[in-house]
Amino acid sequence: MLQSLAGSSCVRLVEQHRSAWCFALLVLGYLLYLVFGAVVFSSVELPYEDLLRQELGKLKQRFLEEHACLSEQQLEQFLVRVLEASNYGVSVLSNASGNWNWDFTSSLFFASTVLSTTGYGHTVPLSDGGKAFCIIYSVIGIPFTLLFLTAVVQRIIVYVTRRPVLYFHIRWGFSKQVVAIIHAIVLGFITVSCFFLIPAAIFSVLEDDWNFLESFYFCFISLSTIGLGDYVPGEGYNQKFRELYKIGITCYLLLGLIAMLVVLETFCELHELKKFRKLFYVKKDKEEDQVHIMEHDQLSFSSISDQAASMKDDQKANEPFVTSQSPTSNDSSLNN
Repeated sequence: MLQSLAGSSCVRLVEQHRSAWCFALLVLGYLLYLVFGAVVFSSVELPYEDLLRQELGKLKQRFLEEHACLSEQQLEQFLVRVLEASNYGVSVLSNASGNWNWDFTSSLFFASTVLSTTGYGHTVPLSDGGKAFCIIYSVIGIPFTLLFLTAVVQRIIVYVTRRPVLYFHIRWGFSKQVVAIIHAIVLGFITVSCFFLIPAAIFSVLEDDWNFLESFYFCFISLSTIGLGDYVPGEGYNQKFRELYKIGITCYLLLGLIAMLVVLETFCELHELKKFRKLFYVKKDKEEDQVHIMEHDQLSFSSISDQAASMKDDQKANEPFVTSQSPTSNDSSLNN
């Protein structure tokens, strides 16, 4: 009997603090995922780094042997200066001297990467004035960009996601949850095709040194706003129509970000994902609010009706793809 009481008390304790336990598991899982990534990257990339270091050491030693008049210290001073300039987007190579990093199209591309928080890092401000302006420009521009993207996505998702789901649900009588899942999968496939696979094939043709995997890698790193900067398009010496190419890439980044946000918003509105996310959220204690209201004698007819209306709104908000219109109005809007 004591064991059954202890078991029931443990189950009760777990149920009372279910959100906290789920959050602890979430934190633990995230930390383990970080460690897993570090182990994989270290085991995969460390041998290549060691091989590259050995190759550079041999090249340096061979260069010093062939040029005995040059000391190792002088060579290292020259290389340090070259690397510093390269970090600022200025190359010492003769075939790269024709490309300017701060003409209008390159500056437009840089502004788009700053505001979208992609930040490739291949071009950075050189002057103190440019650095100060970049800070002010980003402080104002990044929230402005988030507001712009949110407003655009909220309008697009009505026509791309909610109305198609309601159409198949009302006209054909399919389950709204099933239609929402199928629609999200189809929309994700179309987005991957139009903004990853097809652009990757185009980049592999336009960029001489990129294969399909490297082009697809650039698309993913860019549209996920990771922006490592190891691959930047339009930086080749023989790049044709470089200005127009840079403008096209800027438009591609903005449209791709909007498409990615539309897909993410579509998946976030799925009923299953909403239930899964609620496992990790702190739940509001509604019973205490009701007791507090009862103690202060605020149970008037108006408060009861307001509470019932708010409860209906909460239920509608928790359901996926539900609008405030009635079924007849939805039917008439679909007929239009």
